[in-house]
Amino acid sequence: MKPGTRNLITDVAGLRVGNSQDAALKTGTTVLVSDAPFTTSVAVHGGAPGTRETDLLAPDKSAPGVDALVLSGGSAFGLAAAQGVMDALHEQGRGFEVFSARVPIVPAAIIFDLLNGGAKDWGENPYPALGRAALADASVEFELGTVGAGAGAQTAMHKGGLGSASLVLPGGATVGALVAVNPMGSVTTPSGRHFWAAPFEINKEFGGLGTDTNPGITLPPSRKVPAMASLGNTTIAIVATDARLDKAQCHRMAVAAHDGMARAILPAHSPMDGDLVFASSTGSHELADPGIELAAIGHAASLCLARAIARAVWEATPEPGDTLPTIRQDLGLI
Repeated sequence: MKPGTRNLITDVAGLRVGNSQDAALKTGTTVLVSDAPFTTSVAVHGGAPGTRETDLLAPDKSAPGVDALVLSGGSAFGLAAAQGVMDALHEQGRGFEVFSARVPIVPAAIIFDLLNGGAKDWGENPYPALGRAALADASVEFELGTVGAGAGAQTAMHKGGLGSASLVLPGGATVGALVAVNPMGSVTTPSGRHFWAAPFEINKEFGGLGTDTNPGITLPPSRKVPAMASLGNTTIAIVATDARLDKAQCHRMAVAAHDGMARAILPAHSPMDGDLVFASSTGSHELADPGIELAAIGHAASLCLARAIARAVWEATPEPGDTLPTIRQDLGLI
């Protein structure tokens, strides 16, 4: 397996990603969209999720596909970003057709970023506008780090961010991941100088810091403010492939992808995290043996997610009012 041309989830042909953020609020929204609906399921392994329209994604539910997926900051306020995306898609004539009506299907998940130093004293909820702007920004090329849903994200020790990575399998299928990293846990070993995901790094994509030869198992105290460390967290992700999968197979891909979260964040899936993975298929690549190849696709999704998590933190940039340093600041690189 090797990364795709961009090493982004948009190496899965047909997918585009858009970001919008507000530096003063220290928050933002990310949208994944395609020109046609795509098959999607979800797996939630954290204890405190915040979601919209995820019940439709169970394999036994009737919705055939989604029009877009939204990752957002803002806690429950951020779920309104999906409304902005839904309204804009409706204006474009997109949506699930019910006789003469069209209803865009836009599942969403959020992270808690309300105590990160940004202004949160808004009057009108800003997230519908952020969602609409993110959809308008959708492209095959997009930035990582302090952008979109990762604009206000924090880990236990460093600023979090938005990350992405991809892999092309020997059989020709492409798999990618997109993630907003805001966990209770840490993405670095106790020294703060190595990523837990280091064994899976390709081409120094998150700094080439190498593996920690003696990481230990005792983590230092979290640098987040107490309320954030105990309550306000969550890592939310999308994994996608061009392999033709049905909803049940997408669900299995989402479950497997959670392994990547556990490889890159310690601890993961805590009662205080809403850890969630959407899994999507555009269906353009036929599988010769779906039963066998699905295992490889799930494995690739977990590797992409682990790498994307580390990339999110590596690409984070400092901004005025930050309450946590970036990892590059900690390492004396900026």
